[in-house]
Amino acid sequence: MNLLPLLVLLWPLWLQRRPEQSSPLWARRSLILLITLLTARYLVWRLSASLNLTTTLSTSLSLLLLLSEGLLLLTGLVPLWLAWRSFPDRRNEVEQCEQRWRASGWRPWVDILVPTKGEPLAVLERTLVGCCNQTYSNSTVWLLDDSGRKEVRKLAAELGCRYLHRPQRNGAKAGNLNHGLRHCNGELVAVFDADFIPQCHFLERCIGFLMEPGVALVQTPQNFINADPVMRNLGMEQRLLPDEESFYRWIEPVRDGWDAVVCAGTSFLARRAALDAVGGFVEQAMSEDFVTGIALRRSGWRLLYLQEKLSAGLAAETMADFVRQRQRWAAGTLQSLRLADGPLAPGLGLGQRIAYLEGVLHWCNNLPRLVLMLMPLSYGLLGVVPILLTPEAIISLLLPLWATLLLSLGWLNRGSRAAFLSELTGWVLTVPLTLTVISRMLGRFHGFRVTPKHQRRDRGSWSLGLVMPLLALLSLNLINLAGLLTPETALEGMTTQGQLLGLLWATLNTLSLLVALRACWDPAASDPAPWQQLSLSAALEDAGGHHHPCRITAISESGVEVQLPGRPPPIVASTKLRWSDELPALGVTPWEPSTSRKLAGQLALRWQPLSSHERRNLCRWLFTRPGCWVERQAGGEWISLLVLCQRILPPWRGPAPFQRSLVPQRVSPAADRECR
Repeated sequence: MNLLPLLVLLWPLWLQRRPEQSSPLWARRSLILLITLLTARYLVWRLSASLNLTTTLSTSLSLLLLLSEGLLLLTGLVPLWLAWRSFPDRRNEVEQCEQRWRASGWRPWVDILVPTKGEPLAVLERTLVGCCNQTYSNSTVWLLDDSGRKEVRKLAAELGCRYLHRPQRNGAKAGNLNHGLRHCNGELVAVFDADFIPQCHFLERCIGFLMEPGVALVQTPQNFINADPVMRNLGMEQRLLPDEESFYRWIEPVRDGWDAVVCAGTSFLARRAALDAVGGFVEQAMSEDFVTGIALRRSGWRLLYLQEKLSAGLAAETMADFVRQRQRWAAGTLQSLRLADGPLAPGLGLGQRIAYLEGVLHWCNNLPRLVLMLMPLSYGLLGVVPILLTPEAIISLLLPLWATLLLSLGWLNRGSRAAFLSELTGWVLTVPLTLTVISRMLGRFHGFRVTPKHQRRDRGSWSLGLVMPLLALLSLNLINLAGLLTPETALEGMTTQGQLLGLLWATLNTLSLLVALRACWDPAASDPAPWQQLSLSAALEDAGGHHHPCRITAISESGVEVQLPGRPPPIVASTKLRWSDELPALGVTPWEPSTSRKLAGQLALRWQPLSSHERRNLCRWLFTRPGCWVERQAGGEWISLLVLCQRILPPWRGPAPFQRSLVPQRVSPAADRECR
């Protein structure tokens, strides 16, 4: 009996029992070596014993599959080997750094730049409330409006922001930021996208890192106040995390170890002198953040990464917008290869260049992924087996490698994503991103487009541009499965193991396509306000001033859901909800007559019309409290897969009272008290 698979799997299984952050460096390095050796062993076998060379067609398909599989495996080793070097976790340094800064007496002036181009006022107001309520007082908020709207100018005046509008809008976001730099003269510059809300202590947590003269920029993670369309459409908000989590929890810290931090375009604090030294933000780049960060690094400046959730923004709200956003990121990263300040430009060390180029490889890998999506069709449609397998090869070569990868990925990326589940839900992106990569290779360019935010949808809908390729692939897979299940089908080079592999592969592809199609269905959203999940003591106050203790379970700028220990009291026009000394009690009214659950003691309530002052105070409490954003772990792989299979089946319901799409928040113990 071959004990190698069992012995190999014991190591990642043991590592899963302890968090990656607390594990010694040798544990991560040993896992990297194990995966590398298993990959090399597997690829040697693929080259020497698995190719079907009987005909021209089988040889071509077999070599194409080997090339695609090899590219994915070898490029997958790049971020692993970058992680061989130790990397910092600046959350362990931030308290001491902040203390040193306070003791130093250095109080630089900070210009907070908020570029905007057509975002709804409700979205922009949240961001400005966060920027204007920083506990660090030496700052000026600049609203850089490329749309020139009168209502935006009025909002800036109400909140005490400086307003700038440029008549000529060259250079997209980078041009807008550079226009702002020409009008302000603070020693430091903070940048927030129009939908990103900083916590009130953002500046105080970051400034201390810029006391070191060679540091140009401190980047913080992107976090979101709403679930992205994949999570929401599949009803998996509690089990999936945004795909950005893997980048900010794993990739950015690893790159920090190589002095190759990526500037993410929002939620960062930079030194004005460093930006001036490189000529400001690079206007020729679609991804001005990525390229400007490289320009700073090439000039000898350091970029640091602080892995603390200090701001939150809006994720794309429809699947079509989600995909277009990723296509823009892919196009911008690929365009950087042709720019003077791109990852191929001189002035970078070898490790830094590889770290930046790994981002390019990430997008290019959609080409071989598409090949793997299509390859199972060769079994039932073409009668060709592209890979020759034996039971011994499956047990001793295939199983150890893929099982180790599946078991290790969640540990390596610090619980930000599961291995197999993330691949299933990512299929919706493969075809559009492949087209984007090919388009960029051909030199085609599509202009910058702001991702729409705060959209109301009165009915659910599909995006035909996303659905049609998936339906075509699904139809071909079903025909392929039918061919494999037909007894008369004679496959060239067929063995029992080959047929079983073809059936398994085609079944997984079919399941993945069903998941991708399901993720493309955007439900109706009559209430565009994002909802937060928390558990917080509160009290309903009736007309007589009597308090009825309750607990808030979900809250937004539109309303609130509460749980009461007994039968809910009648809600009348004078009923108010009180939960924080920072806010006055707010009036509530039933969301809908049918939405209260009297037997369960639950109430869904709307806020009564709020004044501007009340609305902004509510926004400040919801989104700018220190430490309110939770660093969650992705749900268990196998249980999540079972839940996902259930989500594929109708009925498909949109968000509704007690069925909200919720993002969890943390409440401090001091805030969670019984109201009296």
